[in-house]
Amino acid sequence: MENCSWPGSSEMMQAYHDEEWCRPTRDDRYIFELLNLEGAQAGLSWSIVLAKRGSYLEAFRNFDIGYCSGLSDEDLESIKENYGVIKHMAKIKSVRSNAQAVLEIQKEFGSFADFLWSFVDGKPVINAWVDQSQMPAESPLSARVSKELKKRGFKFVGPVTTYSFLQAIGMVDDHVRTCAFHTVNRDI
Repeated sequence: MENCSWPGSSEMMQAYHDEEWCRPTRDDRYIFELLNLEGAQAGLSWSIVLAKRGSYLEAFRNFDIGYCSGLSDEDLESIKENYGVIKHMAKIKSVRSNAQAVLEIQKEFGSFADFLWSFVDGKPVINAWVDQSQMPAESPLSARVSKELKKRGFKFVGPVTTYSFLQAIGMVDDHVRTCAFHTVNRDI
């Protein structure tokens, strides 16, 4: 079997691919973490974001949604200055606005996961790409989810970022068909 090639030789990227990417999750805190990390990636490489993940977890208290929703402008400025996060202030502020939006969704739907998974009737989209080059950057699903997230006040959730996010939380399985980590090749 030939696994996905995108992790390259990076142990960090390989671990993310093997242990997290395209694995279905319904854990709101973890989903919130991945949403914000994907947003932080906009215009950058995923390896940069993964390398800073520990700093993000420390700065945002393990992406505690309640904590993040109450951060002041001063708190966010302090995070920018004192932690090894990406220094783009709009991306840092998006963690707060995204947390506030998640709290509203939780009130309405019971959980952020229930809201997101409703777009696919609770079942992941399982693609069967032969080659990584077949994988799209966005899809009609990511466009729909992106539009709804934006309408609800989320930031850094364009269709391309949202597609990566849907892969990250396992709503879309984009492992190449020959990858040992593709849904049909492993036990979930």
